[in-house]
Amino acid sequence: MQLYFYNDSFKNAIEDYELTDEQLRYTGIPKDCIELSNEDSERYSILAIEEDKLLTFFVLHKNEGVKPYSNNNNAILLRAFSTDLRYQGKGYAKKAMMLLPEFVKQSFSEINEIVLAVNLKNEIAQGLYKKCGFVDEGVRRMGKKGELIIMSYHL
Repeated sequence: MQLYFYNDSFKNAIEDYELTDEQLRYTGIPKDCIELSNEDSERYSILAIEEDKLLTFFVLHKNEGVKPYSNNNNAILLRAFSTDLRYQGKGYAKKAMMLLPEFVKQSFSEINEIVLAVNLKNEIAQGLYKKCGFVDEGVRRMGKKGELIIMSYHL
């Protein structure tokens, strides 16, 4: 598996990406996220691809995006993390998350922390993030879809 910054060569893969209604309770539609990234130079759409298959999608958001969740000016926010419905339960999300710290170090040399906000009710995602080294430091925020746990990975 490899992580890539989105570009138009991945457009068809994004069009074919499938999420359930349950997933959409907690995450964004990749196509919509890419539109936001195109309008905001501080957002980066990232794709996890293996054997020409788009398995996992997420956004990294610098500066203004991370401010509601961290006071660290050198943090980056992981948002809109999802795995295509057809590839769930096969370890791809974990694999992508394990590649993330090195990807961030190589792509954003000034960043020393990855921050994410996970819905309190999304226990499966919380477990994944903990397994991948994210720490719940006790910070909570209210989001559009309920209470959020703020988790950090220090690089």
